Amino acid sequence: IVEVEARSLPMELSEKAGVENNGFVQHEAFEGKEMDSSSQEEMPKTCSVDVDPVAVEETVLKPYAGMPKEVLLQFSSQARYKVTREILFWLIIAGSIALVCATIAIVALSPKCLDWWQASPIYQIYPRSFKDSNMDGNGDLKGIQEKLDHITYLNIKTVWITSFFKSPLKDLGYGAEDFYDIDPIFGSMRDFENLIAAIHDKGLKVIMDLIPNHTSDKHQWFQLSRNRTGKYTDYYIWQDCMQAAGSVIPPNNWVSVFGNSSWQFDAVRKQCYFHQFGKEQPDLNFRNPAVRQEIHDIIKFWLGKGVDGLSFGAVKFLLEATHLRDEPPVNKSQNGESITAYSQLYHDYTTTQVGLHDIIRSFRHTMNEFSREPGRYRFMGSDDNEKDDIEATMMYYGTTFIQEADFPFNFNLINMKNLSGNSIFEAVNSWMKNMPAGKWPNWAVGSPNAARMSTRIGKEYINVMNMLLLTLPGTPVTYYGEEIGMENIASENVSEEHVNSGPVVATLPEKSPMQWNGKVNAGFTEGNSSWLPVNSNYQSVNVEIQSTWSNSTLSLYRALTLLRNNELPMNRGWMCHIWNDSNVFVYVRELDGLDRVFMMVLNFGHESTIDLKAIVPNLPSEAVIRLSTHFSNAGKVVNTKLIKTEMGEGLVLEYKTAKPVHTMEAFQGKCFVAEKACYSKALNLLYVNC
Repeated sequence: IVEVEARSLPMELSEKAGVENNGFVQHEAFEGKEMDSSSQEEMPKTCSVDVDPVAVEETVLKPYAGMPKEVLLQFSSQARYKVTREILFWLIIAGSIALVCATIAIVALSPKCLDWWQASPIYQIYPRSFKDSNMDGNGDLKGIQEKLDHITYLNIKTVWITSFFKSPLKDLGYGAEDFYDIDPIFGSMRDFENLIAAIHDKGLKVIMDLIPNHTSDKHQWFQLSRNRTGKYTDYYIWQDCMQAAGSVIPPNNWVSVFGNSSWQFDAVRKQCYFHQFGKEQPDLNFRNPAVRQEIHDIIKFWLGKGVDGLSFGAVKFLLEATHLRDEPPVNKSQNGESITAYSQLYHDYTTTQVGLHDIIRSFRHTMNEFSREPGRYRFMGSDDNEKDDIEATMMYYGTTFIQEADFPFNFNLINMKNLSGNSIFEAVNSWMKNMPAGKWPNWAVGSPNAARMSTRIGKEYINVMNMLLLTLPGTPVTYYGEEIGMENIASENVSEEHVNSGPVVATLPEKSPMQWNGKVNAGFTEGNSSWLPVNSNYQSVNVEIQSTWSNSTLSLYRALTLLRNNELPMNRGWMCHIWNDSNVFVYVRELDGLDRVFMMVLNFGHESTIDLKAIVPNLPSEAVIRLSTHFSNAGKVVNTKLIKTEMGEGLVLEYKTAKPVHTMEAFQGKCFVAEKACYSKALNLLYVNC
């Protein structure tokens, strides 16, 4: 046996090798054993072996899988592992910070997404004339639910249903007998709830009408007020009337919208009540806080039912002057006793009084309480036709800091007295120039209270008007039937027997039943008759037949809504006025960062030829017809020096340019944008700091 010195790291091995510590037996077991020196005097024999110290060190320090914590800590402090670990740690921190900064930058630079009331056209339905589900000849809520697929077929996502409150229907449903109930002619509250659920299931939104100015004289509030019962005594506007020779002398010369005095004597209360409309629709007293609270409760009730927006109608009539002075006549030489028409007076004391907009802002505040849930913004519109007073209309937008309506409905295109390229320009320019900065425009070419477009301006202009409506910036509003070019029914087919009040007969021809197909009653009802006659042209003007024609008004309408929905310049880009004359109106839609531009050339007069290249510098010599009212022209290439259009023809031209019109000095002051955004081709996203 060779003995090795201690510096040679001797390793002693038990010669007997009788017990082996395999790592699972505790070392203390050996220490606990006693050795009997008397019985075992002989010491174990040992041997020593030479072991290379370097080899031992390398074996011990080499990391291996599953090493215990104590061994792992020996390596963690070594430089090569420590540096690598710190590099990875700081890379992760830097990457996280960069990701957070990039997210913040994208959010900060990204434009506000268009809300649902901006992104889609609005389809307005007069429920009594849309679809009858129970064969009684009257359209109803179930009928609307049956035809929701038609709304989605039009690429529309918002439905506006006009008034359906319980009512004597004296003014076609706008004088409510009960603001909390559905008129039986339209169905039940359960039908309404089912309709709301079906609308939302299809990803659609719904707006409903609310006329807070007046009620029906059958309303419980009025019955209590005329009897001077408690708080209801002053819910309406009452004044003493003088009587002479058996006739009532009203407090002043105020005239109702429907004509004759706006004061009506009530035999029960022995006073006159005020009505801006028919005598069956007494005006509420909005100077009474209890009345205002009643309207707020009504708003909350319907929003709680799931309605996505409200259109407040006749709001300019909410307040009247308390001094009751006579309103000034338009013709100062006219005898006051002969004044019976609404148009014969300046309505300085019965419309748009001081305090009106405070009331409207309070409506907005109540609606905002229901807009806090993400994705459930509640739209508010105001439906007041101020006609010549554009500044009064714009006040309904509110201010930069105090919001009122999301937009007041725009009737400029309906109120035009004649049709031409110039009149269209004036109607569009009037709204865009007066609209407050940052607000959103809207357009309509039909409504329940105006003659249908085809009757008003002629059938040959239906398609070009729809092209205008769906390519202007903002939200287009389509009155039911305009997508197929429905016309008014003949006025001789309408009489007072169709309603209970004479003044509204004049507005019935544009409310004729929707023309669904060529069957009896145009598919509106399976009953024997409808509440109003169906237009005699229903066999050629209906949804079913036009959906099979590639060159129909309906097909063009669908193509235009698809273009609007899919092309960024159309739904939020610049609008620049290029040219107008007695025949044509020309404008472009473009977006910063996109080289693709759409130019609309719309003919509202007679055949015309125009050299657009001479008007727009840097305009390409050729453009492609993206859409045309003459369907066979789509896809053709035209020379921009020689654009020819026929009467009622419309073209949507598409071209590419590096010099958009809104950047040209010649067109400064002729371009408008509501929700400004720029497109980044590299990142494929929109941003605001152009």
